[in-house]
Amino acid sequence: MTGIALVGTGFVADYYMTTLPNHPDLVLRGAYDRAPAQMERFSSFYMVRAYATLDEVIGDPEVAIVVNLTDPESHYDVSRRALEAGKHVYSEKPLAMRIEEAEALVELASRHGLVLAAAPANAISTAHRAVADAVAANAIGMPRLVYAEMEDGAVFRDKWRDWRSRSGAKWPGLHEFEIGCTLEHAGYALAWLVSLFGPVETVTAFSALAFPDKGQGKGAPPLGPDFSVGCLNFRSGTVARLTSGLSAPRDRSMTILGEKGAMHVRDLWDYHSAVHIERAGEPKPLTDRLIARLEHELGRALPFRHTSGRRLAVTKAKRQLPHYPSRIDFCGGIAAQANAIVEGKSPFFSGDVALHITEIALALSNAGKEPGTYRLRSTFNRSFPAAGL
Repeated sequence: MTGIALVGTGFVADYYMTTLPNHPDLVLRGAYDRAPAQMERFSSFYMVRAYATLDEVIGDPEVAIVVNLTDPESHYDVSRRALEAGKHVYSEKPLAMRIEEAEALVELASRHGLVLAAAPANAISTAHRAVADAVAANAIGMPRLVYAEMEDGAVFRDKWRDWRSRSGAKWPGLHEFEIGCTLEHAGYALAWLVSLFGPVETVTAFSALAFPDKGQGKGAPPLGPDFSVGCLNFRSGTVARLTSGLSAPRDRSMTILGEKGAMHVRDLWDYHSAVHIERAGEPKPLTDRLIARLEHELGRALPFRHTSGRRLAVTKAKRQLPHYPSRIDFCGGIAAQANAIVEGKSPFFSGDVALHITEIALALSNAGKEPGTYRLRSTFNRSFPAAGL
């Protein structure tokens, strides 16, 4: 059993509480939030202990892992204080808002023999395992080109002010618009990309605020980018294009093009996402042939999106997951961290890897101010099995 405590009880905390039952070895000792009303709402709804201060959290000997669910601007300070107190830390993305602060956290954890791991946990899924197994088995040959989409739709035109979590927390829409689409969403694609293809050497990126009026009103802080695109060169030779946005229709897919075929992941936010594989030279499935014939006879494309290839087997593991669209086992990352600590190891999404993902996300987000090619200063050299984390 591993004792954990949540710091930050906003909207995302409910996703962690929803998936906590998937991991009985994790024991929630309590939670803390600097906003008393928010802490009262959360602790009353879930019947959990409410710590009075952050010092009380990091001073609790029953807490082994502090789960940092605060706003991104507070990630560095909360994680630093927890690490200095001798606690392992699992942080929501990004590790920090500046690369120098993220590097300092990783160095601090290493110096104290602690594990600093980071979200997102969407690459710890049966869909990812199916893709990783296929890549390792050379099912589509050497992966050469990847298209990853992390478009969330025009949420600012929706009734986002009325959105509430399971326990009644407001969705922090305005703050998400301020942080921008890249720091909020790129990590979900980057977690898949670096775990499948290794470290990135250079990022060529562009970001912009295409829709400055999101109903924020006068006097609100400036908004972050709502569109970004980056081209990533991996040390392994793979090249990827990653787009993130808060305006285009929702699309969280990934297409991997290899020397011998292609794979398509329908939804990177879905633990059991559909995955299709199409090998070059193989006969096309009957459905593909029928659709192609019908479109040829009609002389136009059919008004729906069809994914070519055969469906890859994805294990349907029994999991309690949040409602669509966030079909992610959020506590899966904490569980992987806890298991690794017990075994005297470091989980994949920790240390240098967490830092690497943070640096890429920051480079993409800052490209509006510093467009061009950015060479990564972080990397990770350890080998890892493509089929698992």
